[in-house]
Amino acid sequence: MGYSHAVRQSVLKKVLPPEGRSISEVSRETGVNEQTIRNWIKRSKTGILADGNQDSCPRFLTPKEKYQLVVEAAGIDDEQLGGFLRERGLHSEHITIWDQELRDMIDNKNDKQDKENKALKKKVKELEKELQRKEKALAEAAALLILKKKLDALTREHEDD
Repeated sequence: MGYSHAVRQSVLKKVLPPEGRSISEVSRETGVNEQTIRNWIKRSKTGILADGNQDSCPRFLTPKEKYQLVVEAAGIDDEQLGGFLRERGLHSEHITIWDQELRDMIDNKNDKQDKENKALKKKVKELEKELQRKEKALAEAAALLILKKKLDALTREHEDD
């Protein structure tokens, strides 16, 4: 199976510096064989693999890149959108799907934060309750200590008489 230039560049971008991720990790993520990636790296270092500045295949875009494309597409007229998508090798369905994926990611993050906030509020309430209980116990102990000292002082006075 031959891979497009855009796919090769996208994979190499992930493996080579500055990203510098491991070959096995990128292989699992993209579905490209590890040895194929090693061959591409070797060819890119020797200059055999052409170094083009084409956009990567939609399948291999990061969430950040998808977000940027969705935002750019949102600001373009319907008439110009077709040209914009063709330049980047995309279909209108990509933008729709990515928009929904990004919204779902945000919703899931908000749900997770809400759960964490609830748990933290519950923990704070429990700790405040425990603190009040301990303050009351400490006040009671201090009162008993004062009463004991007064009692000791009174008993000494009666012994002196």
